[in-house]
Amino acid sequence: MTGLLPRSVAEAEGPAFWFLNNLCIVKATTESTGGAFSMVYQIAAPGHATPYHLHHVEDEAFYVLDGEYTFICDGVKTVVGPGGYMFLPRGIPHGIRASGSVPATMLILATPGTGFVGMMEEMAEPALERVLPKPTKPDLEKLNRLCAKYQIDILGPLPK
Repeated sequence: MTGLLPRSVAEAEGPAFWFLNNLCIVKATTESTGGAFSMVYQIAAPGHATPYHLHHVEDEAFYVLDGEYTFICDGVKTVVGPGGYMFLPRGIPHGIRASGSVPATMLILATPGTGFVGMMEEMAEPALERVLPKPTKPDLEKLNRLCAKYQIDILGPLPK
């Protein structure tokens, strides 16, 4: 027996963070899944893009709920809309852009659940409201330091 118990999280539940100008709500943590995975519900403004980056420890899976995202994985672009799924394995450079004209939402599953949520929580600010934050310029020095701590390489801006 693993000691884990069934767990349910309602739509309005889970710690909320403003992370790199997105609203992120943590639905499952490493602790709640015995290290198996973490899950985050994310809302991104149109045009928002992650840096081009590479995870050394975890794989990521994305399920798009609303809007449109363009995923760039090892230089290949894939556009995913509502109901679409994208898997990005560790060790391969990738990044994501909210490419539609309206805010986009998705679920992000990271496995094992050790790095992404920890880095996000250390980088982010607790969300005062469950709305998109006012855009700010991220502290890139802090982002690079935290990504290094969680074995994520920042490779530069997302390619067009």
